[in-house]
Amino acid sequence: MFATLAFASLMLMQQTTANLVPYEEAVRCAGLTQAASELEGGESDEGGKLYDAALYWSLTAIQAATAAGKPGRTADADQTRARIEAVRQLNADAPAARAALQRCLHRTPNLD
Repeated sequence: MFATLAFASLMLMQQTTANLVPYEEAVRCAGLTQAASELEGGESDEGGKLYDAALYWSLTAIQAATAAGKPGRTADADQTRARIEAVRQLNADAPAARAALQRCLHRTPNLD
Protein backbone atom coordinates (compact mmCIF):
# COMPACT_ATOMS: atom_id res chain seq x y z
CA MET A 1 0.00 0.00 0.00
CA PHE A 2 2.82 2.42 0.80
CA ALA A 3 4.32 1.86 -2.65
CA THR A 4 0.94 2.56 -4.27
CA LEU A 5 0.53 5.75 -2.24
CA ALA A 6 4.05 6.89 -3.11
CA PHE A 7 3.54 6.17 -6.80
CA ALA A 8 0.16 7.93 -6.87
CA SER A 9 1.69 10.95 -5.16
CA LEU A 10 4.52 11.02 -7.70
CA MET A 11 2.03 10.83 -10.58
CA LEU A 12 0.13 13.79 -9.16
CA MET A 13 3.26 15.88 -8.65
CA GLN A 14 4.01 15.53 -12.35
CA GLN A 15 0.73 17.16 -13.33
CA THR A 16 0.92 20.82 -14.19
CA THR A 17 -1.82 23.31 -13.48
CA ALA A 18 -2.69 23.32 -17.19
CA ASN A 19 -3.54 19.62 -17.24
CA LEU A 20 -5.26 19.33 -13.86
CA VAL A 21 -8.59 17.55 -13.85
CA PRO A 22 -11.45 19.95 -13.07
CA TYR A 23 -12.42 19.83 -9.39
CA GLU A 24 -15.99 18.62 -9.89
CA GLU A 25 -14.83 15.83 -12.18
CA ALA A 26 -12.12 14.71 -9.75
CA VAL A 27 -14.62 14.69 -6.86
CA ARG A 28 -17.09 12.65 -8.91
CA CYS A 29 -14.42 10.09 -9.83
CA ALA A 30 -13.20 9.98 -6.23
CA GLY A 31 -16.73 9.34 -5.00
CA LEU A 32 -17.44 6.67 -7.59
CA THR A 33 -14.18 4.80 -7.12
CA GLN A 34 -14.38 4.99 -3.31
CA ALA A 35 -17.95 3.65 -3.40
CA ALA A 36 -17.07 0.88 -5.86
CA SER A 37 -14.05 -0.08 -3.76
CA GLU A 38 -16.18 -0.28 -0.60
CA LEU A 39 -18.85 -2.32 -2.33
CA GLU A 40 -16.36 -4.73 -3.92
CA GLY A 41 -14.06 -5.16 -0.92
CA GLY A 42 -10.29 -5.39 -1.10
CA GLU A 43 -9.85 -9.14 -1.25
CA SER A 44 -10.21 -9.61 -5.00
CA ASP A 45 -8.00 -8.35 -7.83
CA GLU A 46 -10.83 -6.04 -8.87
CA GLY A 47 -11.11 -4.76 -5.31
CA GLY A 48 -7.41 -3.94 -5.29
CA LYS A 49 -7.68 -2.06 -8.57
CA LEU A 50 -10.67 -0.12 -7.29
CA TYR A 51 -8.80 0.73 -4.09
CA ASP A 52 -5.85 2.05 -6.10
CA ALA A 53 -8.19 4.08 -8.31
CA ALA A 54 -9.96 5.49 -5.26
CA LEU A 55 -6.63 6.53 -3.78
CA TYR A 56 -5.54 8.18 -7.03
CA TRP A 57 -8.82 10.09 -7.50
CA SER A 58 -8.94 11.16 -3.87
CA LEU A 59 -5.46 12.65 -4.14
CA THR A 60 -6.35 14.19 -7.51
CA ALA A 61 -9.45 15.80 -5.97
CA ILE A 62 -7.36 17.22 -3.13
CA GLN A 63 -4.87 18.64 -5.62
CA ALA A 64 -7.69 20.14 -7.71
CA ALA A 65 -9.26 21.63 -4.56
CA THR A 66 -5.96 23.24 -3.62
CA ALA A 67 -5.57 24.67 -7.13
CA ALA A 68 -9.14 26.00 -6.96
CA GLY A 69 -8.54 27.59 -3.55
CA LYS A 70 -11.07 25.40 -1.77
CA PRO A 71 -10.57 24.77 1.96
CA GLY A 72 -9.62 21.24 2.98
CA ARG A 73 -12.83 20.74 4.96
CA THR A 74 -14.90 21.64 1.91
CA ALA A 75 -12.95 19.22 -0.26
CA ASP A 76 -13.37 16.41 2.29
CA ALA A 77 -17.09 17.09 2.62
CA ASP A 78 -17.54 17.16 -1.16
CA GLN A 79 -15.82 13.78 -1.51
CA THR A 80 -17.91 12.30 1.29
CA ARG A 81 -21.13 13.50 -0.35
CA ALA A 82 -19.98 12.17 -3.73
CA ARG A 83 -19.15 8.77 -2.20
CA ILE A 84 -22.50 8.49 -0.41
CA GLU A 85 -24.38 9.39 -3.59
CA ALA A 86 -22.27 6.97 -5.63
CA VAL A 87 -23.00 4.12 -3.19
CA ARG A 88 -26.71 4.76 -3.66
CA GLN A 89 -26.38 4.89 -7.44
CA LEU A 90 -24.14 1.83 -7.74
CA ASN A 91 -26.37 -0.18 -5.38
CA ALA A 92 -29.31 0.75 -7.61
CA ASP A 93 -27.23 -0.36 -10.62
CA ALA A 94 -27.77 3.02 -12.27
CA PRO A 95 -26.41 2.83 -15.84
CA ALA A 96 -25.12 6.42 -15.78
CA ALA A 97 -23.14 5.77 -12.58
CA ARG A 98 -21.69 2.52 -13.96
CA ALA A 99 -20.68 4.30 -17.18
CA ALA A 100 -19.13 7.19 -15.26
CA LEU A 101 -17.21 4.73 -13.07
CA GLN A 102 -15.82 3.01 -16.16
CA ARG A 103 -14.71 6.37 -17.58
CA CYS A 104 -12.95 7.18 -14.30
CA LEU A 105 -11.25 3.78 -14.23
CA HIS A 106 -10.15 4.21 -17.83
CA ARG A 107 -8.52 7.53 -16.89
CA THR A 108 -6.76 6.12 -13.83
CA PRO A 109 -3.03 5.52 -14.42
CA ASN A 110 -1.66 2.05 -13.78
CA LEU A 111 -0.40 2.15 -10.20
CA ASP A 112 1.18 -1.33 -10.17
